[in-house]
This record gives sequence, structure tokens and C-alpha cells, in this order.
Amino acid sequence: MKIKVILLTVLYIITPFFVNAQNKPDQKTESVKMDLNKDFYVIAHRGVSAYYPENTMSAFRASAEINADMIELDVLLSKDKIPVVFHDAKLDKRSNGKGLVSDFTFEELRELDAGSWFSEKFKGEKIPSLREVLEFTKNKILVNIEIKTEAVSTNEEGGVVELVIQLVNELSIQEQVIISSFDYRVLERLKKQNDQIRTAMLYERRQSGKRNPVELVSDYNVDAFNFGKQYLSQDWIEMLNENHIPFFVYTVNDEETMEKIIESGAKGIFSDKPALLRKVHQDLSK
Repeated sequence: MKIKVILLTVLYIITPFFVNAQNKPDQKTESVKMDLNKDFYVIAHRGVSAYYPENTMSAFRASAEINADMIELDVLLSKDKIPVVFHDAKLDKRSNGKGLVSDFTFEELRELDAGSWFSEKFKGEKIPSLREVLEFTKNKILVNIEIKTEAVSTNEEGGVVELVIQLVNELSIQEQVIISSFDYRVLERLKKQNDQIRTAMLYERRQSGKRNPVELVSDYNVDAFNFGKQYLSQDWIEMLNENHIPFFVYTVNDEETMEKIIESGAKGIFSDKPALLRKVHQDLSK
């Protein structure tokens, strides 16, 4: 009888702990959300691409492990219209394949080695689909999806913009991505097809003509303005800050330039060395 009483007493004591543990939200699965009012974003350019083959799952996993705020990646289309994550239109430099990405089906692309060009220890690394990456990043890390010009056709229906939007909607990650492009047709189509997904213009001089950043942001109704560090000028800095336009700068890997851009009021920097960028930002914030 004594044993039974003791067991019931122990059960009474520990049961609340099990209940609380079950009801406690899992920190790892809590949703992340993009907030363009945030002070600063550390963005892993094509993943941690200084130390891993760019645009691969290894580079993206490393980005999450070092607690980068956002991953930037590039999207092209395979022959069978699957959005894939790869930067160059040609396979030659970043894989053991030859020719255009768009000339291969997704299954054919998956047979290629996208890691050995960087280091033998990454031999066998695959070209990921956009779906694979977004399923990994969901509720874990934000993503800047850059749609490459080479993936854009004159036909909007069934095109890359529509396919990317469908995938984002299917995975319910509208608040966890921002879509950018150097191709201004992409920006027009994005707002037409789904104006709830955030967009960023990647500044391209030829298409921009003489329009300044404020005019471009207004003309294309984008949420942010991204540009190369070579365009960073005092005029642009003042113009963007005075008009409360979030701006992001790429690709910055040295501490001195990082400091300069952070102090300019930029909302984020794209870097191949996001851990270094995090340290620089933290040191400036002390």
C-alpha cells in the first residue's frame, strides 16, 4: 500500500512538468518573419559562399548554423520548368556539366557534381531545387530569392515568376521571403500576380535610365532597393534615408567597407562571410 501511495504522489508531482513540456512551443519551429523596420540584416550571399560551394545545401545549412538573418540565392529554370538554385546560365564553372542549365531536365541536373569545383571535400554536392531549399529554410531563416534574367521569357503564363509565387504560397512562407531581380519585368509581374509578397529592385543602370532610386522604387512599387557597393554615394544614401526606403548593398567581404555601409543606414549587407559581418555589426552596436 505504501508503495502505491508513493508512486501516486510522485506521479502527481511530475505530471505537470510533462504537460508543460508538451505544451511549450518548440523554439526551432517558431515562425520567422521579415520586418523591413529591423535595424540590420546579415545576409549570406549564396550561402556562406566563402567557405562552401555557392548555392548548395551545404552553404545554406552553414548560414543557418551561424545564425545569419537571411540567405540570398539565385533561381533559374530547368528544361522541364523546375525552379533550380544556380547562379550562372551555364553549368561549366560551378559544376562538372557543360552547357545551359535550361537545356537539362531537373533529374539530369541532379546527376551533376556541384561541389568539386570548390573543393574535393564537397564532391557529390547536388544542384538543389528551390523547393528543397525553401522547405529547409521554412521557419528557420529568411530568404532573398533572386530571379535571374535568363529564366524570364516573354510569356508570363507558366513562367518563372508564376512558378516561384506558387511555391511560396504552397509552403505558406509569404512573410519569410523577399523576391528580387535585375530584370524589371519580374518586378512588374510580381506585383501584378501577388502584391502581398515583398519585392526588391536590383539596380540595373541600362533599364533605369536617368531615374534616381526614389523614382525607381515608386515606378515599380517595390519594398526595398538593392545595389552594388560601387554605387554607394552620399547622394544616394541621403536620398534613400530621407525617403525611408530600405536599402541593401552587395557583395561586401572586408571589414572597413562593412563598417562604412552599416553606418550609412543600410538595412543589410550581402556577404560571402556572414559570420564576419555579424561580428562587425555587433562591434559597432556596442
